[in-house]
Amino acid sequence: MAPTPEDEVLHRFESGVSWITLNRPEAVNAVTWDQRERVIGLLAEASADPDVRAVVITATGKGFCAGADLRGSPAAPAERVVGDVARMIRLGAQRLITAVLDCEKPVIAAVNGTAAGIGAHLALACDLVIAAEPARFIEVFVRRGLVPDGGGAYLLPRLVGPQKAKELMFFGDAVPAAEAERLGLVNKVVPAEALEDTAREWAERLAQGPTRALALTKQLVNASLDGDRATALAAEATAQELNMSTADANEGVASFVERRTPKYLGR
Repeated sequence: MAPTPEDEVLHRFESGVSWITLNRPEAVNAVTWDQRERVIGLLAEASADPDVRAVVITATGKGFCAGADLRGSPAAPAERVVGDVARMIRLGAQRLITAVLDCEKPVIAAVNGTAAGIGAHLALACDLVIAAEPARFIEVFVRRGLVPDGGGAYLLPRLVGPQKAKELMFFGDAVPAAEAERLGLVNKVVPAEALEDTAREWAERLAQGPTRALALTKQLVNASLDGDRATALAAEATAQELNMSTADANEGVASFVERRTPKYLGR
């Protein structure tokens, strides 16, 4: 029996955390069309479900994600015309990355091994990145004579600056986890055996937080890199206006006045 998308992208929900696990270890978790659609769907569900307070994306086996696997995607037209490739990128890799960036819950990448191509961009689009010591990040596109897609030229310069981004993309060298942490691609590096526990600790801590405030904070930070100061400050004021209508904001203020630990409900 052929594996289903549910087999190849495992999902579980526990303690307010949605765990999304790529599960094609024999293919180093190269992402198929069906897997991509399932991940996008699970991220949309996480945004819409108030019981989901944080998301973890991770993988089985020794690799996080080796990039895109085009097998199983809709058949290409018999004759390619100008626009076909751009459409494929927009509807494929870019939708996956924007699903992570636009998810209304904080998303943690728990990178267990090699993250290459779109796999690297999937990790780097997450809000926080925890890497196991054996993990590596590779801008593999240049090795295939390709332009980086899946938002790479958008994400990398914002994390490491344009000069370093061009070095990584021009040469396609593997960046070990420790170096990735030094560059600012990774928040924390841990031994492989501690990866899941560390991701769980961070995710459950986020799941106890003021979820709507975190969502608005994520939007502000992501948008701040694309706009001017006046736009950023206006967005900040609007976000705080919206946030002050939430139960968690009222709880946060009340707990401060009453000198007690707040209990946030994600509402």
